[in-house]
Amino acid sequence: MTKKNNVFQLSEVKENRERLKKAAALELSPIELVKKEYFELVIKTLLSALKCKDDYTWGHSLRVAYFCVSVGHEMGFSAAEIYELEVSALFHDIGKIGVPDSVLLKPSRLTDDEFLEMKLHPSKSYEILQDFPVFEQMAINAKYHHERYDGRGYPEGLRGDKIPLFSRIILISDTFDAMTSTRPYRKGLPFEVAFAELREFAGTQFDPFIVEKFISCMTKEQNKNEDTFNLQVIEGNFKKNAA
Repeated sequence: MTKKNNVFQLSEVKENRERLKKAAALELSPIELVKKEYFELVIKTLLSALKCKDDYTWGHSLRVAYFCVSVGHEMGFSAAEIYELEVSALFHDIGKIGVPDSVLLKPSRLTDDEFLEMKLHPSKSYEILQDFPVFEQMAINAKYHHERYDGRGYPEGLRGDKIPLFSRIILISDTFDAMTSTRPYRKGLPFEVAFAELREFAGTQFDPFIVEKFISCMTKEQNKNEDTFNLQVIEGNFKKNAA
């Protein structure tokens, strides 16, 4: 056996050993760990496609996931539920890959026809994800993230508890990030102003119970005075502000 082959085999043994350690730490079998790694590779690939389409939407999706995970902890969700919520939030705008650049990247106000085109993105998110059985529930959560609590949202006009819980959380997180993110054409709102906006539309646009949970956990996050956040699925430190 050549020295080169020895090096390769040692590297492979080390890699397998690390995989077994990781599986044990996560309380997964080696096969389950491989499935999880494949699952997360698909997530990263789809998010890379979104980043190529629009860097802002990619960053927005990460921030929305961070907000959702924070709310999930505040509401006492299990680790599995928080993981599903994180992935659902990461994918909530994946359908914008199918929105024309002339609409998605337009810096000025959309026309009525352009807004109708933009409103198709939740359904497009569902279409992209539905072919992956492992993303079945995430696809549903993404599809309904623009439904309003009073039934005046889209795509199906669902009302109240008929809207999936995670979709209701994503809507609040999505709206909050849109309000607080600094863009080239405007400065983001202070948290306190955004909180007041959420409360004003609680019971009409938003689930009032989740609004209060959201404000509670975001106040705690704000008091940490940290500029970055981390996620389970995507490695790295990410900025809390879009600036």
